[in-house]
Amino acid sequence: MINMKNPYSYIEAEILDVIEESPTIKTFRLKPKADIGFRAGQFMDVTIPGVGEAPFTPSSNHDVKEYLDFTIMKAGRVTNLLHGMKKGEVVGLRGPYGKGYPLDIFKGKDIFIVGGGVGLAPLRALLYALFNEVDDYNKIILKYGSRSPKDIIYKSEIDTWRDRGKNVSLEVSCDTGDDTWKGNVGLVTTILKDLDINMANAVSIVCGPPIMMKFVTFKILDLGFKDTQVYLSMEKNMSCGIGKCGHCRIGPYYACKDGPVFTYDKIKDLPNIWD
Repeated sequence: MINMKNPYSYIEAEILDVIEESPTIKTFRLKPKADIGFRAGQFMDVTIPGVGEAPFTPSSNHDVKEYLDFTIMKAGRVTNLLHGMKKGEVVGLRGPYGKGYPLDIFKGKDIFIVGGGVGLAPLRALLYALFNEVDDYNKIILKYGSRSPKDIIYKSEIDTWRDRGKNVSLEVSCDTGDDTWKGNVGLVTTILKDLDINMANAVSIVCGPPIMMKFVTFKILDLGFKDTQVYLSMEKNMSCGIGKCGHCRIGPYYACKDGPVFTYDKIKDLPNIWD
């Protein structure tokens, strides 16, 4: 819920739980003091009162109203401080901002999802939105890449996603393996093959580090997807959330207002989109 009188005001939210996903990534389960609805793909600014804020996409099911999950990598001043917070402490939330995934357009199609690293966080919200109406989609296919087995997030959940429907499948690859890893070893692009997908009736959704998104996008275009069928989560450099600071400018667009979800045809000819 955005306060139109003061767009920078926030709603307090109590930390209900902190889940360590990997050495550098934690999931924070938050209970806002007022209802904050969102759609999968939208984002919010998480505030440490008196310190600062940073934008994150909720990673929880958008149909669950009792709490919000944010899966956050330790990567800077605000995220370092967030990683030091505990159950019972309070943060602020403002938003939601941006446009979510167009689920109505996705219905009846093969949904091909590719995630990398903490990019699985926004995709988790999308997956749960798809699972809510799993029979409305022809296929739901997830390919996920992690740097190593210890860096895989949502370890306790991933295997359960296969049970969400007969039309759901997933595969995980690690850049480097270890003695415990029995899956594919290699970049996520190495498992983007032998796909049983109806390209004429499909969409692909990609989220992860910019360099991963770049090469995954090129790969899936080679597989036969059209640029209008590829949805990218362009979340880099977002800050204010309301199109004032200009940090998230992508050509004529603001990721915080016009995105962060864009089809590739909208941005492919713009400079430095992967930087």
